[in-house]
Amino acid sequence: MASPSAYRVVAQNRRARFDYDISETFEAGILLSGSEVKSLRAGKSSINESFAGEMSGEIYLFNANIPEYLEANRFNHEPRRPRKLLLHKRQVQKLLGAIRRKGMTIVPLQLYFNAKGRAKVEIGLARGKKTVDKRETIKQRDWERDKARILKNND
Repeated sequence: MASPSAYRVVAQNRRARFDYDISETFEAGILLSGSEVKSLRAGKSSINESFAGEMSGEIYLFNANIPEYLEANRFNHEPRRPRKLLLHKRQVQKLLGAIRRKGMTIVPLQLYFNAKGRAKVEIGLARGKKTVDKRETIKQRDWERDKARILKNND
């Protein structure tokens, strides 16, 4: 992915990295209508409850909420419709194989506009974490915070 200054994040799924162990990430284009792009540029969307899955041999993003663009009136879109993700054929085959054989999940991590102004989705190939792993993540995060606080006080 490009440097952080080269793109503008519209929506993030911050919970995904806590709930899932992400093994690999992909950048995918997303097939949108005009009113959806306008709504995204206004900064309105949510991918917290969304997931990606197979539909007719292709990968789609389900349950992503892009609210209606008010100025589009009758040409508006459905807010939670399935949206096709644009990936290379090899990437699609790899993701579908991992879903079918290994029982993994495709989780959207963030929705953003790249440097060229195109809407992109960062998706991760993930496996769900157990409660013990989540507790370990919390413990690690707390320790990092305490360590930073101790080092700051010593300076």
